[in-house]
Amino acid sequence: MKDYLELFIPGRVCLLGEHSDWAGEYRRQNSKIEKGYTILTGTNQGLFARVKKHPDSLVVRSTMPDGRVVGPHAVPMERDSLLEEAESGGFFSYCAGVAYQVLTYYHVKGLEIDNYETTLPIKKGLSSSAAACVLVARAFNKLYDLKMTTRGEMEAAFQGELRTPSRCGRMDQGCAFGSRPVLITYDRELIQVKELRVKKDIHLVIADLKGEKDTTEILRSLNRCYPFAESEIEKGVQHFLGTVNKEIVADSTDLLRDGESEALGKLMTKAQRLFDKYMIPACPTQLTAPKLHQALELEELKPYVYGGKGIGSQGDGCAQFVVKKKEDQEKVKSILEEKLGCECFNLDIMAARGVRKAVIPAAGYGTRLFPATKAVKKELFPIIDEDGVCKPIILAIVEEALLAGIEQICIIVQKGDERLFEEVFNEQVSIEHYNKLSARHKEYHQYLLDLGNRISIIPQDRQEGFGHAVWCTRDWVGNEPFFLMLGDHLYKSNNQISCARQLMDMYEKYQTNIVSVQYTNEDEISKFGTMAGTWRDKEDGVLGLTEFAEKPTIDYARENLRIDDMPPDQYLCIFGQYILNAEIFDYLEQNIEMNLREKGEFQLTTALEQLRQNDEFLAYITRGRRFDTGNPEAYKETILNFDQ
Repeated sequence: MKDYLELFIPGRVCLLGEHSDWAGEYRRQNSKIEKGYTILTGTNQGLFARVKKHPDSLVVRSTMPDGRVVGPHAVPMERDSLLEEAESGGFFSYCAGVAYQVLTYYHVKGLEIDNYETTLPIKKGLSSSAAACVLVARAFNKLYDLKMTTRGEMEAAFQGELRTPSRCGRMDQGCAFGSRPVLITYDRELIQVKELRVKKDIHLVIADLKGEKDTTEILRSLNRCYPFAESEIEKGVQHFLGTVNKEIVADSTDLLRDGESEALGKLMTKAQRLFDKYMIPACPTQLTAPKLHQALELEELKPYVYGGKGIGSQGDGCAQFVVKKKEDQEKVKSILEEKLGCECFNLDIMAARGVRKAVIPAAGYGTRLFPATKAVKKELFPIIDEDGVCKPIILAIVEEALLAGIEQICIIVQKGDERLFEEVFNEQVSIEHYNKLSARHKEYHQYLLDLGNRISIIPQDRQEGFGHAVWCTRDWVGNEPFFLMLGDHLYKSNNQISCARQLMDMYEKYQTNIVSVQYTNEDEISKFGTMAGTWRDKEDGVLGLTEFAEKPTIDYARENLRIDDMPPDQYLCIFGQYILNAEIFDYLEQNIEMNLREKGEFQLTTALEQLRQNDEFLAYITRGRRFDTGNPEAYKETILNFDQ
């Protein structure tokens, strides 16, 4: 088992809205100033690192983009030593600043970081320093299970960088959100972050102009225009970073979501033109930027790009271009490198991944329903749906998945039971029985056979628990996200959107591991997996998870699983639907190899908690009701109420 954790932290590109982060903070002194708005996305390039715990020090070794190795540097994990190092300046100061911030609020020991590869250009407006800060915050969070959300990591990184001589803005640590584009709103010291789901791929080229710019002078000049504008130049800066920026970012948000590359490129060109009009007069020595404008106006690029603009504080740092086709990236890079000596790299904003596959475990014996389960598998017990159709439970679950947009389904069964499920979906009834069916039921018979083309049956060779059953599908799932549903639970939505579709919508929006949950009374939580978390988006009903606990006691739940704004006698328990990234199989396999069991079996919840500690994990409060058909009383309730 590895004693270290692999992390990748990208840089960030400010697509639109530069400078509005700090401008929005001036609303504390002047409420008439408009809020700040920026759209950021992570770069394809970044910091690659192996991190592990250290008993008493912060130790950092870094490999620069040119291959030069810096360090290792070490400082004791003591607040005074870390603060002194943070205030000294330099690359290591960023790491020390964040370590100081974490040590101030958490009980942690040391950290060892080997930043073994850096593909991100340094000091080019792509937030290499912020990436280093996020790297340290995330390493502490994951290794010591500090239960910080991504937003919490971003805040720790920002506060840590403030301890250094750097003049960072709040948007820089947006690289904490990875490759997903985000819209960030700045109002005084408060920020709001919304992730943007992109429908079609958008391809850009980032060009390091190899020029010079003085970011300190740019910020000094622009800050003179705040909080109260007196001259026409100062009014122009506030107008651009306020009303103009708000309109541009609003338009670009819609274009990004729709994947409208052409319109986005043209909007960037417009944004640069307005930037030049209002901002250059405030700092002409730095913002006139001849190299930037030479690149943006290069005739040879026009057949391949829709438009572009500067990046970050602007000046002759970096430029970004929206290209017409993926293959045009190499042409644009070649032209810029040959004509202007730029160093270029690709930036791809990829469309949200869909979930195509669902896994349904149906390998349990059903001891609570004995002796009926001696004759019929519990997943094949009949229920009546709202259309009056009598069907096996497994069929209702399959239909929920398919109607939510799932394309392929795998049912896990006990070894030897494959034929029972094949008969439902893949075998013709005898001709004499078929002839007795009504016209409606003959159509349904064909419908079942059509479903069978989308269903795979995989046996669990031995009964080793829920986690083991899911692990048996690893080859079938492959390296893609999948929907996991319980084989003895049915779901009824409270609105027109099915429970499964609700969860799919949330995954498509947030693009990370997510589990459906529901409010559960305190006296019931010993029956379910229960969790704690912090609100990510109350309107969506989404939380960032901070802990999974399998069937906890009431005392443990009261101490560790409380969530803000929930009734004192209620907790969030697993609803029975999950969308998981394929990394879950790594943890399941590790637990099986090490024989890590709970109550004699390999539990899924154990692996979920491990996945949560190393990857983002959300919970969604489903608008619906769950019917557990795994015991006599619950099955009776299902028969009576499921068709209502």
